[in-house]
Amino acid sequence: MKPLQPLLLLLLLAAVSASPLYPKQLKALQSLNIPTPTNDPCNNNSSSSSSITCDDASPYRHITSISFINCSPKLSLTYKTLKPLSKSLLNLSFTNCPSLSPPHHLPITLRSFSAVSSFLHNRRSRLSGLFLARLINLQTLKISSTPISTSRRLYVILGNMHKLTSLTISNSNLSGLIPKSFHSNLTYIDLSNSSLKGSIRTSLTRLTNLKSLNLSHNSLSGQIPNSIKNLTFLQNLSLASNKLSGTIPNTLSSIPELTHLDLSKNQLNGTVPSFISEMKNLKHLNLADNSFHGVLPFNESFIKNLNFFEIGGNSELCYNKTVIPTSLKLEGVAPCDKYGFPLWSPSEKEESLSGENDYGDYGGGGGNEKMTEKKEEHNGSNKTLFGLGIGLFSLVFLILFLFYVAKRCRWI
Repeated sequence: MKPLQPLLLLLLLAAVSASPLYPKQLKALQSLNIPTPTNDPCNNNSSSSSSITCDDASPYRHITSISFINCSPKLSLTYKTLKPLSKSLLNLSFTNCPSLSPPHHLPITLRSFSAVSSFLHNRRSRLSGLFLARLINLQTLKISSTPISTSRRLYVILGNMHKLTSLTISNSNLSGLIPKSFHSNLTYIDLSNSSLKGSIRTSLTRLTNLKSLNLSHNSLSGQIPNSIKNLTFLQNLSLASNKLSGTIPNTLSSIPELTHLDLSKNQLNGTVPSFISEMKNLKHLNLADNSFHGVLPFNESFIKNLNFFEIGGNSELCYNKTVIPTSLKLEGVAPCDKYGFPLWSPSEKEESLSGENDYGDYGGGGGNEKMTEKKEEHNGSNKTLFGLGIGLFSLVFLILFLFYVAKRCRWI
């Protein structure tokens, strides 16, 4: 009998894999006009309007995940349709479904909910913070380019989501302050393109498991907190396009895994800290459009090791040409003079670049000597013209005087 055991096992696996979909769920999908030519949508995930995942239960399989993509304007998700799905549905997502109204009876068992460019046309029926707050078992929440109405405060949405690990609410009318507390399971936060204001609270820096933090394109102010050093597993930090001021804290050097750092378009000042060049995992660095000054503390090998580097828009910042060759073409940054100041301002960029060969290296002073020579030549030309003017005026005056004397003698 032993030789028959593998055959029986294969037959059993085939029977399980061939289990039909739970009838009530199949009927619910058919009411949504989702194509089911084989009466088994679990094996029909190539539809451009949906993607469905099922479990392997027997005698009936159950739907665990539905992704609606490029929804038809006629699509409607009613309570009658969703109720048969709620028994097993764990993941639900909508992508590019602008005409669809958000479902109002989602199962609280959902672990993942996503809405991207959806629920746009019906202003009376949009996602609300209170609606999302009921999904207390979510592990992943993604709302992008999808407006949130009624309650726009973040703490209202997140208050009871103790299991949440990934949070994205971007370009969705989110406003107010950063909450005073977050649940510690979070590893990914994206609150970009919103209207958040106030400071970067220490509630964020207590999330020691955080790997990605994106707060770009908000109205956050104040300084980058020193407690950011607590985010030792952080790989991505984007604080671009805010109103942050002060210097880059030295505690940032305590984040060894950082690969992406974007602090551009703020009001940060001081010098660029040299510890950044020692961050070996860094691949993306953007410090453009701030108020940094002094000599850039990077060398050629560090910059070449980056996949992306922007530093322009800091008018008082300059680079040492003996350390960074002009062939790297640092846009918007001037070479330094011997005192560590830019040889040209941004308004003089084109003129400086056209005569770049006339500038000396940082520490050499050649640039200042050339500029001094040009000024002396210019002043010399002005003196010559002035002298010619005086001479011409004197000659005219002499001729008039002689003419007057001759006329007087004739009368005598």
